[in-house]
Formats: sequence, structure tokens, C-alpha cells
Amino acid sequence: MRTTVGAVIFDCDGTLVDSEPIALAAWADEARTLDPPVLLNNKQLHVLTGQGIAFTLSFLARHSGRPLPADFEARARKRMALAFREHLQPIPGALALLQSLKLPYCVASNGPRHKMELTLGVTGLLPWLDGRIFSAYEVGSFKPDPGLFLHAARELGVAPQHCAVVEDSLAGIEAGLAAGMTVYALPTVAPLPPQWVARVQAIDSLDALRRVAWNAG
Repeated sequence: MRTTVGAVIFDCDGTLVDSEPIALAAWADEARTLDPPVLLNNKQLHVLTGQGIAFTLSFLARHSGRPLPADFEARARKRMALAFREHLQPIPGALALLQSLKLPYCVASNGPRHKMELTLGVTGLLPWLDGRIFSAYEVGSFKPDPGLFLHAARELGVAPQHCAVVEDSLAGIEAGLAAGMTVYALPTVAPLPPQWVARVQAIDSLDALRRVAWNAG
């Protein structure tokens, strides 16, 4: 028997806004400016999906073989912000889903608040999430640690076991499972570890959540 869902927690990048390809391309482009250049393949870029900035910077430093320049992160974020303003789109069905939700909901991301406000603002989703944005930078807990999701549940006033998490990354799925929440995974996620398959509900799009019993009822 499934647990009753009383609140929904969304990841941001790749779940509500189609920012992951843009962000990963920005990191890859900036990595190519290093000396020596770091050339990232698709497999390596996938490893960075959904990860916190500390993981990304450490990953790139290891592949560079030397410490990153002090301004590397700032340059990458500037490149990313420009690309977001020019190309970013919402994930199909995101606005319609937010408009249809009958339960408390929020967004909880490993990204900084200013990045979420930028991406949600560019895509027209911010009015539906203003005041319901939780950043790992402010909470001090980054996925795959469950602390960010547990904090969001407390703020929503709903017990973790009655929260649904909507994710597109392995790090986010792991965090949701560790928090004891119902986890929905979008198809951008890599093949799940076998021990997770029975515990994660795959959905083909955000539109699928408009038809689930806890929203339709």
C-alpha cells in the first residue's frame, strides 16, 4: 500500500527547467580554457549532473591535475547565466503541473538561490515558487545527503514519509530515498542501481503527475 502524499518537493535543474544541458556545456566550455585544457566526454558530464558545486570543482581539479584558478567558478557561472538568458526553457508540462497542484509544494536544489531565481524567472515559473525555494547553500546540506529534503519537509509542515520528491538525477534520487520520501524519476536519469528500482516510480513526463491519485483527488 502506497503512503499518502501530502506535499511535493521538486528539484529545479532538469526537473522544472531544462538547464542541465546548458549548465554542463558551460562547465565544459570553461574547462577547455584551463592550462592544460580539460576535455570532458559525455560520460564525465553525466557524472556531474545534479551534483553540488564542491563536487564539480573537485572533479575538474582532479582531471586538470592542478588546482583550478581562483576565478574559475565565477567565470563558469557568468558563462552559464548568459546562456540561460538566451536559451533556457521550462521542462514541458512544468507550468501546467504547478498550476494544477492541490498540495503544498516547493523547490529544493543543490544550486544557489540566485541561480534558481534566475532560471525560474527566465522560464516564467518564479511566480509559482516565490517564497518556496530552498537552496543547499543556505541549508548546509547537499544531495545525495537527505538534509535538504528533510529541511524542505519541515518548512512545508509535512512529515517526510508523506512527501513526494520529483528528481532527474541519481544524487537527488538517493537523497529522496534516504529521506524516506516517495521518489518520482524523470527519464533523464541514468539506469537506476538494482536496489533502487522497486523503490522509485519512473514517470515519462511531468504531465504524468497531473494524473496521479494524490493530485487528481
